[in-house]
Amino acid sequence: MVAVFGGTGFLGRRIVQRLLDHGLSVRIASRHPERGEGIFRATSSQLEFATADVSDNALIGAVVAGAFGVVNAVSLYVEGRRHSFHSVHVEAAARVAMHARHSHAARLIHVSGIGADSTSLSPYIRSRGEGENAVRAAFPAATIVRPAVMFGPDDAFLNPLITLLRKVPILPLFGLGRTALQPAYVEDVGEAIARMLGAAPVEAVYELGGPHIYTYKELLRAVGDHLGSRRVFIPVPFTAWQALAFIAESWSRPPITRNQVELMQIDNVASPACAGFRTLGIEPRGIEAMFRSSKQ
Repeated sequence: MVAVFGGTGFLGRRIVQRLLDHGLSVRIASRHPERGEGIFRATSSQLEFATADVSDNALIGAVVAGAFGVVNAVSLYVEGRRHSFHSVHVEAAARVAMHARHSHAARLIHVSGIGADSTSLSPYIRSRGEGENAVRAAFPAATIVRPAVMFGPDDAFLNPLITLLRKVPILPLFGLGRTALQPAYVEDVGEAIARMLGAAPVEAVYELGGPHIYTYKELLRAVGDHLGSRRVFIPVPFTAWQALAFIAESWSRPPITRNQVELMQIDNVASPACAGFRTLGIEPRGIEAMFRSSKQ
C-alpha cells in the first residue's frame, strides 16, 4: 500500500491512478478527500480515502501507518493566513518524512521542483530547496523528484496560454522571453513516480523534463503553430509582472502569482547529471500530447 499526500491535486491524481494501474493499493491523504471520489478507476479494495492535514502529526501518523511507500505531492503556490511556503514545503515535508521513517516505510518520494535552491532570495524557490534538505535529514533514503513545469488538460500553465493565443492578438512576454523551459507532461510524471515505487533500487534525485527545450518565446510560437494562429509578442519587464502578480494574488483564483514570475526568471531545464524519465524507461511526450488529447 502506498500513502499519497496531496492525492487529489493536479499531479497527485495522476500519481494515484498510475499506482492503481500498476496494481498497488493506495491511501489518498487530503484535506478534501471527497474531491477524489468517483474520479479513479479502481476497486474498493484498492483505494481508500483519509482526511489529513500535513500540519497535524496525529493525522499524518495514521495515514502512513502500515504503508510500504509514501508520496508527498503537497505544494503551495500562494501564501495565506494559515499556510506559508516555509510551513508547507519545509516544516510539513519534514513532518511527513519523519512519520514515514518512524512507521518503517520502505520508500519515500518527495516532490519538489527543478530550480529548488535553499540559498535563493525567492521565498518560494528557497522553501523548495530547504524542504529537500529537511526531508533528507528526516528520511536519508528519500527520493527527491524535481519535475519541470508541468502541463496537462487541467493545468495552470499551458491552458491559460492557449486561451490567450486564441483570443488576444498581442501577447506580453516575461522579460525578453529568453528563459529556457522543458515542459513535462503531468501523465508522464505520474507514471515515473509509480515506477519509482515499483523499481529497486531507485536514484536519490530525479529531474523530469520533457523531450524539447524551448525559450518562452519559442514555446508560445510552437503553441500558436498548433492552434494555427500567429501573434505579436511584446517584452514586459519582470518588475511589471511582479506588480501585476502582487495584485492578482488578492483574487480567489489568481491568473499569475509572484512565485511564478520568480520561476520565469530562471531556466527550468533538467540537469543531464540527474536521473530522468529515460532512467525509468519512459519516453516523455511533448506539448503535442495536449493537442492530441483535446481532439479525442
